[in-house]
Amino acid sequence: MSEVAIKVENLSKCYQIYDKPYDRLLQMLVRGRKQYFHEFWALRDVSFEVKKGETFGIIGRNGSGKSTLLQILAGTLAQTNGDVIVNGRIAALLELGSGFNPEFTGRENVLFNGRILGLSEKEIETRYHQIVEFADIGEFINQPVKTYSSGMFVRLAFAVQAHIDASIVIIDEALAVGDIFFRQKCYTRLEQLRDSGAAILLVSHAMTEVEQFCERAILLDHGSKKFWGSATEATKRYYLQHQFEDAEHRFQSDEYSGEQSCSDDKSSTFWPSDALFKQALEFSQVDNGWAKCTRFVICNEFGNLTNSFAQGETAVFYYEFLLSKPIAVPLGGVVLQNSRGINVHGKGSLEYGEITPDYLPADSIIRCRQSIELKLEVGEYSYELGLATIDPESYKNMSKLSHENLFAHIVRICHVPNAGVISIGCRKIYDKTPMTHHGVADLPGDFDFEFQIKTPEIHAI
Repeated sequence: MSEVAIKVENLSKCYQIYDKPYDRLLQMLVRGRKQYFHEFWALRDVSFEVKKGETFGIIGRNGSGKSTLLQILAGTLAQTNGDVIVNGRIAALLELGSGFNPEFTGRENVLFNGRILGLSEKEIETRYHQIVEFADIGEFINQPVKTYSSGMFVRLAFAVQAHIDASIVIIDEALAVGDIFFRQKCYTRLEQLRDSGAAILLVSHAMTEVEQFCERAILLDHGSKKFWGSATEATKRYYLQHQFEDAEHRFQSDEYSGEQSCSDDKSSTFWPSDALFKQALEFSQVDNGWAKCTRFVICNEFGNLTNSFAQGETAVFYYEFLLSKPIAVPLGGVVLQNSRGINVHGKGSLEYGEITPDYLPADSIIRCRQSIELKLEVGEYSYELGLATIDPESYKNMSKLSHENLFAHIVRICHVPNAGVISIGCRKIYDKTPMTHHGVADLPGDFDFEFQIKTPEIHAI
């Protein structure tokens, strides 16, 4: 337990819902002999633990129980059943401006809020200027909080919570209000707190943020724990919850009953020998039951098995899926993540406009070959493999659809979230230049100089 910040065991929360206020009075009078309410379980038998120095994600659709869970962890709500063990001081930013008096100035709220959170008067004085500098709201610090915009509200609220030396920090969607520069500042501060040993609990509907900042996550659905583990796998399972309710009917109906084959014959394309492949069924997969990834391998451009490359070299991913149910247009792709969980590259057949059949029957095998030129900074990158499907009409007319509309028609089928790792070293030295770029990626572009040189005046002596 010395390494555990929060331990939750069989946590449940039940609300008594009354149809009419009069029923509540009747319930008090009968003293349990009759029930005038119906039960709503916001949480049921949820268990997990968060380690010190860990960033932990809590995700799920609206109504899944996230806010109820956070309120119980913060101590503002009592559970019905189960145990919660908290080791350390909690700083919780559960809702915008919580704990602030709108009639008080920003300065007064900082002083008042700091005392509520357990800081002494001397500690508040020491941190006050750091809080004001972090919030960066200028002269508004001396104005009543009721005059603040939502962005200024969250700036000041987060600044207070981030400077009380809490060992557990809970954030519930609050950072979505700030602008990009403030969010960058907030996440930098959260990383500093995490490095100092604090546990960070992050609730967000932005799955890219959960993947980037969280090591592990819990996925809630209607109050129950659906998954607890790798943040990358948790986000893939979250996406599966957002499939169309009629997806199976839409993509496996008689509408796509005619088998169509690709007109582009690629039977002569190189394919590695069976002995080189890894068996994908031994890896954790997130799927909806329509397909499984069966095997995969990475080679260099010469067909040699490797997971070590120099900058700018080409990696070729070979991966295969077996369909258990018929699907419409297949979409395959690879995503690369760096050591911080940031997606540095994600691309597939959709972006390349690959020629595909409109329909594939059950028991079909889908082979994917994808080459990626690794113009990335030196380091290790994890990769994931994925299969999805889209209806033929949307695929043929994707140039006419907005990005949001196009991706709303895609149904995710199968992902292998942590298939493996590739290593990228410095490129071979050409012209004594060991690096091709600075930063994560080598982006295509151009550069030109234009000079206006002033000729020095020469004065006769």
